[in-house]
Amino acid sequence: MLILASLLGAALASTAKAACRAGAWNVGVEQYQARCYTDIYPLYFTERLSVGKVPYLGHNVEYPVVMGETMQVAAWAVKSVADPAARGREFYDVTVALLSALFVAGVLATAYCAGRSRRWTGLAVALSPALILAAFINWDLIAMALTMLALAAWAARRPVPAGLLLGVAVATKFYPVICLVPLFALCLRAGRLREFWLTAGSAAGAWLAVNLPVLLAAPAGWATFYIFNAKRRADWGSVWYLFEAEHWPVLGGLSLATINLASALLFLAACVAVAALALAAPRRPRLPQLIFLLTAAFLVTNKVWSPQYVVWLVPLVVLARPRPGGYALWQVAEVGYFYAIWGYLIYVIAGPGTSGAVGPGLYFTALAARFAAVLLLCALVVRDILRPDRDVVRAGGRADDPAGGVLDGADDRVVLALRLAS
Repeated sequence: MLILASLLGAALASTAKAACRAGAWNVGVEQYQARCYTDIYPLYFTERLSVGKVPYLGHNVEYPVVMGETMQVAAWAVKSVADPAARGREFYDVTVALLSALFVAGVLATAYCAGRSRRWTGLAVALSPALILAAFINWDLIAMALTMLALAAWAARRPVPAGLLLGVAVATKFYPVICLVPLFALCLRAGRLREFWLTAGSAAGAWLAVNLPVLLAAPAGWATFYIFNAKRRADWGSVWYLFEAEHWPVLGGLSLATINLASALLFLAACVAVAALALAAPRRPRLPQLIFLLTAAFLVTNKVWSPQYVVWLVPLVVLARPRPGGYALWQVAEVGYFYAIWGYLIYVIAGPGTSGAVGPGLYFTALAARFAAVLLLCALVVRDILRPDRDVVRAGGRADDPAGGVLDGADDRVVLALRLAS
């Protein structure tokens, strides 16, 4: 049932992009009017894959290594197509087929992490409206699937495979490295640091194995991702962009260096807060709860919050707090933002009188609503941590942490005195 639901979700996601595949991505703002924009087709040309350039070696790519290699594999698969436009469309189709398979894998891994009695919660990922709309904007489904497979391996008490998968996930999109912070804090509390170091060491080894060949062969190409993100200004979706565009006092006039520093410091503070929560909560929090909180903190404090980043959050929300109310409210906010961003781009590119244009007022309202919805979910998860009796997963004493692996049912050892003192 989960596989069929995932395939249905992937089919709906592909259908949402039908207007672009039919040619809208080549006609002005029509791709935004049809709300079908995808990075996959235009990047086939702008990253020079269309003329045979190899990522990093022949052309600098703004993405981590696994994403660049995925682009190359898809480009090789369609190189026999003569017409460039048709070849670009086939590149998109091959990529969508690969991402659809990873979508299924991500759903199944999420269901496994939910525990035997709650496998059905994977349906909330497979049929998530926000995820369906954003699934094929970019390659983020690769990182999501690898991250959830890593968590599933950890849940199965296999720390080395978990680390290997996590390392490849980080080599795809840097955000999965966040998982190591809550994992360390919880393993410290449970006295399970050996398993943590096995996982972290395996992750570092996998990341190096994937990155080192490219780093040695094309150091400038490999470094492009990191340089690009350091130099990137506040962009669509972030609170920093709201401050700049609306000319907020003080916050609206910050330099790029100040924004980078402020974003980093705020996220570091969030890491400290999540670690403190892991150590001081009355009952050891569940692993997905803390990973969700820290991923949400990263998005809230980051200078970019693209619409496809919802792909990261959906499985984490489903595991952290599998209740329909907050989840549904958040999905509405994400879908609202999805439609608002394309309308706002029409407004910016073609002017306010253009069909489908959304002005700054409505766009920033949608941005604030998404921001508030994620913060609300964070508050609810923190409440569940501080009051474990309200955690639906643990209700009735049926389970501890189905995704916790060696943490599931483990006693507190190292930090019990700190918890009691607090």
